[in-house]
Amino acid sequence: MKIDILKFRKRIIALALLVGALPFIFIASAYAGETTESGTQKPGLWDDYKKPVGFTYGASARIQANYLWRGIYAGGLNLQVDGTVGYGGLYATAWWNIGAMDWTFSAFEPEFDFLIGFNRWGLNAFLLYIHNFNCGFFDFTNYPDRGNRLEVDVSYTLSTKIPLTVLWATRFGASDGYTVCRATDPEHDVCVLDTVRAWSSYLEFSYTQALPYGLSLYGAVGLTPWKSCYTLYEGDFAVNNIDIRLRKDWDIHERVGLMLQGELCLHPYFMARDKASVQWHPDYPWFQSLNLNLAVGVYLK
Repeated sequence: MKIDILKFRKRIIALALLVGALPFIFIASAYAGETTESGTQKPGLWDDYKKPVGFTYGASARIQANYLWRGIYAGGLNLQVDGTVGYGGLYATAWWNIGAMDWTFSAFEPEFDFLIGFNRWGLNAFLLYIHNFNCGFFDFTNYPDRGNRLEVDVSYTLSTKIPLTVLWATRFGASDGYTVCRATDPEHDVCVLDTVRAWSSYLEFSYTQALPYGLSLYGAVGLTPWKSCYTLYEGDFAVNNIDIRLRKDWDIHERVGLMLQGELCLHPYFMARDKASVQWHPDYPWFQSLNLNLAVGVYLK
């Protein structure tokens, strides 16, 4: 049976848009709280978020054994620092990563990210710019293995009572392409290659459960709907990552906290591709189907 790839992709995109519309449905229902006998409005299930008041700010720094991003190994031992300023739900964040590319410490590649967004009623929508220092800041060539990327992210958390979060992210600019053979040059008997934009997209469902003694347990499942950077531009739909984190927080000041976090991350796509339950590649960590991480950090509350 021959499958119409274009029609199939359109259906996937339609499904993605439907998933993306769900947060707005929840927002609409958030203000349908019950009216009490005294005439006052009782908060609904999803409208327990506090309204941002005035100027806000925050910062954090952490040292990690590995740099893991959406199930992908992106580097070894690293230091990550970020700072955020906001006003009335609008915010801007700058983020830096300095670390080794792998455990041999043979190469170091810093990364700078900048995002600007809006966070209100559990909805968080932002534009993300990712810069690796292997090209200029304004080089947006759509070609594999370049440094700059642009993506739009939208997430929604049901409430502080039910902290289930749905995230959709789509890369729409810069480094997000793969080559295909468009035609054959009969004179030289070689393929004429063309770069195709992948529109790499990522869907994640996550949940954070608060535990006693300052502990919290985080679980996430990440998916990619079509050929993308998350499968190294090889596979189509794939379960990208299953992530579990256990975190412990301490208050060391009224506005300062200390955290210690352990993480286990499975990469089902690589497990299926390699036909193995778990694979550990000390020489090629980018192809691992299992990653472990340990992080310690401080942050402003």
